[in-house]
Amino acid sequence: MTSRVVVALRVKASPLRAFEVFTQEVALWWRPSAFFQFTPRSPGRLAFEPPDDEGRAGRFVETLKNGKVFEIGTISVWAPGERLVFGWRQATFAPGQATEVEVRFDAVGDETRVTVEHRGWDTVPASNVAKHGFPEALFLRRNGEWWSELLEALKERAQTAPG
Repeated sequence: MTSRVVVALRVKASPLRAFEVFTQEVALWWRPSAFFQFTPRSPGRLAFEPPDDEGRAGRFVETLKNGKVFEIGTISVWAPGERLVFGWRQATFAPGQATEVEVRFDAVGDETRVTVEHRGWDTVPASNVAKHGFPEALFLRRNGEWWSELLEALKERAQTAPG
């Protein structure tokens, strides 16, 4: 089984609103972490570029302060209000090393359960700087804690921002 982290939280918003905040307002709620930087020059401005009608795949990118754009991953599923799946690479990953993030938006009464599953960490060796030399279980716990913090920030943004 792949190494993964699963974190969920309820947001007082519709599934579509939660999806929109997650994708369209990511630069407003995302909390950079020195522990989980995409590049050594992070943090930059994050953005999801949705797939287009001409078949171009969407991307998750970070625009650095120097203007360079780092592609974190491509979007494989873009289903507004339901599901989002995108690749996740850090600059230190070797070819063939990649993780994947799946986000589900499930209506629960007048709230939405946002579930993040970040999987594939077993493709990245423990010696990679992204894992900071931690044993797998400790690294995954730290990753889960960070995703929990991110979801709390998403929740705050979704519940206080107009929309």
